[in-house]
Amino acid sequence: MQIEKLHHIAIICSDYQKSKQFYTEILGFTIEKEVYRQERQSYKLDLSLKGQYVIELFSFPNPPQRTSRPEAAGLRHIAFGVKNIEKEIQFLTSRNITTEPIRVDEYTNKKFTFFSDPDNLPIEIYEL
Repeated sequence: MQIEKLHHIAIICSDYQKSKQFYTEILGFTIEKEVYRQERQSYKLDLSLKGQYVIELFSFPNPPQRTSRPEAAGLRHIAFGVKNIEKEIQFLTSRNITTEPIRVDEYTNKKFTFFSDPDNLPIEIYEL
């Protein structure tokens, strides 16, 4: 097997409009395609970042809650690289999004922190 790149990350949200606003207006993703699948009562929103397809945002009626955060088996979190972590924390704070205190990676000496999306899914920003 020869994997070329990460194709996308799929996220199921509980409040489609709230999550759509969060990922587009706050995190800055671009909408590539939005469809409503009547038979599944589900939206599918394809999002890109700087021209690269990255996230599929889904809505389904009554999705089960995540068991715990983030230590449950399965996907732990998603992480995005940023140039200036303090600047991005200020931006998130201005949008009433709380971040954890900045940590420093003991192996790379790079700064990182976590915050949550509208469904309390953990998102990391990591200074490049």
